[in-house]
Amino acid sequence: MTDSSFALAEALVARLRRAGVTEVVVAPGSRNAPVAMALWAAAQAGVLRLHTRIDERTAGFLALGLTRSGARAAVLTTSGTAVANLHPAVLEAAHAGIGLVVVSADRPARLRRTGANQTTDQVGIFGPLVPTHDLTSVAEVAAVPAAWDSVVHLNLQLDAPLVPPVPRASDEWAVISPDSQPIRQMREKNPLAPGPRTVVVAGDSAGPPARRLAEDAGWPLLAEPSSGARTGENALRTYRLLLGTELGASIERVVVFGRPTLSRPVTRLLERADVEVLVVPGPGVWPVRPPGSTTVDGPTWSGAPDDPAWLGAWREADRELGRRLDRLLAEQPALTPYDVAAATHAALPAGGLLVVGASSPIRDLDLMLRPPAVGTRRKVVANRGLAGIDGTISTAIGAALGRPDGTRNLALMGDLTFLHDQTALVLGPDEPRPDLTIVVPNDDGGAIFSMLEQGAPEHAASFERLFGTPHGHDLAALCAAARVPHLRVGSRPELEQALASPNGGIEVVEAVVSRAGRRELDLRIRGLAEAT
Repeated sequence: MTDSSFALAEALVARLRRAGVTEVVVAPGSRNAPVAMALWAAAQAGVLRLHTRIDERTAGFLALGLTRSGARAAVLTTSGTAVANLHPAVLEAAHAGIGLVVVSADRPARLRRTGANQTTDQVGIFGPLVPTHDLTSVAEVAAVPAAWDSVVHLNLQLDAPLVPPVPRASDEWAVISPDSQPIRQMREKNPLAPGPRTVVVAGDSAGPPARRLAEDAGWPLLAEPSSGARTGENALRTYRLLLGTELGASIERVVVFGRPTLSRPVTRLLERADVEVLVVPGPGVWPVRPPGSTTVDGPTWSGAPDDPAWLGAWREADRELGRRLDRLLAEQPALTPYDVAAATHAALPAGGLLVVGASSPIRDLDLMLRPPAVGTRRKVVANRGLAGIDGTISTAIGAALGRPDGTRNLALMGDLTFLHDQTALVLGPDEPRPDLTIVVPNDDGGAIFSMLEQGAPEHAASFERLFGTPHGHDLAALCAAARVPHLRVGSRPELEQALASPNGGIEVVEAVVSRAGRRELDLRIRGLAEAT
């Protein structure tokens, strides 16, 4: 016999508390009412913070953003399509190795496959990447394994009645001791031998170990913006352009940290048969494993730097190419997306947070981000597990809410990414709101495709309808509908002034740019490396 819905709900709150969950996002529904009301009572008791969203996809990415900032977050939905709407956020978390907790309400098993309203097979709904615990009793809830380093799905069979007489807080919630954290074993040290011309590639979430190895060994550091390693003198700004030069062709060994996903030149480097690729294991269901690569745990370097001339050549080439790039962009008659990326990062103080959308903005930032000094790190976050454009505003809001002691919160995303998640701006009057400036380079469509094969002149007839996808929407009107302050700018000085004067709360700065000539500008930028 199953326990009552109220008992299951209270047991779930206790289990979440033991797992260290302090943030819970609730999407309203009828079947999940017992759990929602138990969570509300827990929030009233001060043992967790509650967030409510009407769109489950937004709710999932909000919880993802909260988790990315270091909090432990769960998201709760009702049954049926509500659960399916979490799938994008769940997949991103699974591939990025983020410990998101998904809680779904379900009908009792006897109503499955009977045509009951809002009832489908929710067990395993997220596929083999995410374990599902189908729970019917307090004992089962309490016994859910504690290893939640990645995504976990808790599916609760809840029977009527679904509303308790009076929502109440359990006296046990405040005194629950969290699960003991697993002791992380020290990685075995693997000293690397000198000799081969080596670079360190730092992909998403690589962290400081990538920088430290590059500095200890005296190797160039090819670090993506969201790597957490793009600081110091070894980090190169224009690395992806330099990979197409003689320097790039001279590479003999690569040490890979994190998940590199931004550039084709890096992908081609990792696929070269004449290059030894050493991969440091990382999080996610499918960590980076290029064909022919070797896994190496805890790579270290001792002694003097390997070859000062090798690093010196890369640094000098990077400085010269950066100067040429800056001159080229300064010659442009109008504001470019590269200007927007550079100005946005320049406005981020030490200790600040920048959430970057997929597609063009993260790549524009990659080319324009001058590595800051070590110790002045800005936290750059991007959903690179699957690199989708969905849920970016929600992720940014969650990440900002999860960093109450940060200096400033910024987000950079394209107009299509912004429109894709516009419901994230619909917040109730009692919902926590961070200070967050969202910068949107608006070129009325999908600029990145103009720089890919689809943007070639021979495909011009179909390009706008299939890939350019102009939308013609007024972002100011959308922001007004959500009661979010909006400012439109059209020049670098206007953008810098807007970024220098935040008003507090969530606000949007729309930077008007053009897709016209973007392909030609990109080709000119690539050509700059040929003269280096």
